[in-house]
Amino acid sequence: MKIGFCGLGRMGVPMVRRLLQAGHQVHVWNRSPAPVRQLAAEGAQAHATPRELADACAWVALCLFDAAAVESVVFGADGLAGSGSLRVLVDHSSIPPTDTRIFADRLAQANGAIWLDAPVSGGTGGAAAGTLAIMAGGPADVCDQVAPVLRAYAQRVTHLGPVGAGQVAKLCNQTIVATTIAAIAEAVALAQDAGVDAVRLTEALAGGWADSTLLRIFVPRMTQAPAEAQASLDTMLKDLDTVAALARSQGTAVPVATAAGQNYRLASRHGLGAADVSQLIRLFDRAGDRA
Repeated sequence: MKIGFCGLGRMGVPMVRRLLQAGHQVHVWNRSPAPVRQLAAEGAQAHATPRELADACAWVALCLFDAAAVESVVFGADGLAGSGSLRVLVDHSSIPPTDTRIFADRLAQANGAIWLDAPVSGGTGGAAAGTLAIMAGGPADVCDQVAPVLRAYAQRVTHLGPVGAGQVAKLCNQTIVATTIAAIAEAVALAQDAGVDAVRLTEALAGGWADSTLLRIFVPRMTQAPAEAQASLDTMLKDLDTVAALARSQGTAVPVATAAGQNYRLASRHGLGAADVSQLIRLFDRAGDRA
């Protein structure tokens, strides 16, 4: 299959690699050139603009930071919407459901292409291993058509309803993940302040009700800071702000997510925004000198 991919960040690069390994012909564009050169050396076809990429591919996937980046790449000068060849746009970015619906309507009016919102969960490790979970919104038949291609990097593609439904599911995911990470940080700090080796919490809690994938991943990352961020605190804050906005718009009470969001905002104010999300623990470090 020939597919385009725009957005070669922490997630995009391993996703494109998985597509290449699956035998697909992948066309790539990115605002900064370094990852384009890297993937071109591995077999991808590089393009100078998103529109040029879309002229070569009927299906294009995006993995961008926020709604502003998505709007620019799709509707800006030399954007994807300017191509008459584009038929399906698969957006793996995490953006507000309202923006997704607006963008889908604009794209349909511009060139008749169909928008699938398909945010992912599983981090860079899941992208590299091909085990991401994809939550999709849009026409079910189109989702079924593209799902075999998406399974190059996803173990599961779940269609949830019309355009925007995938983004709502991703916000539910982020609500659970962000609040759980905040709770784990408090538990690690509680153990450390009591003189208990927090590293052993995963062993001690294994099989109990507190055991979880997040516990097993984040206790080690909180007790020994990772060399490289897999997901940043600012990215999580962005998503929690979107959760809060959606909750306000529909009158949903989200007191736990709101409280957790203040921790992420405080971490960002302390200059930790680019750090791995596990480094939320540094808010609770009395010495203030955790590596």
